[in-house]
Amino acid sequence: MVAQTDIIITHAVGLHARPSVKFTKLAKTFKSGVEVSVNDTAAWIDAKSIVKVMGMKAPEGARLHIRADGDDAQQAVLALRDLVQRDFGESNGESGGKSGADKDVADAGSA
Repeated sequence: MVAQTDIIITHAVGLHARPSVKFTKLAKTFKSGVEVSVNDTAAWIDAKSIVKVMGMKAPEGARLHIRADGDDAQQAVLALRDLVQRDFGESNGESGGKSGADKDVADAGSA
């Protein structure tokens, strides 16, 4: 099963340093393959690789696309979207309380 979603990054430093570590640690808890891309121009990268996730340098305001393929794909996508939406658990008031949830998780159509 393939699932995907996207969300706007509202964390003040974007997806860098601590947020990247939290994101990859959570991605690694799922059996499914998990990939991310930034905006509509970036290539898909392995969300379980801290080096690759930090290397994206996704800033605040960027659209983060998340997709997973496997038995727990939907759970993976929902959990990762929730982490981003909660500012990676670092409520510091800098995000202005914006909600980054833009799209519901979509089943990308497996037979």
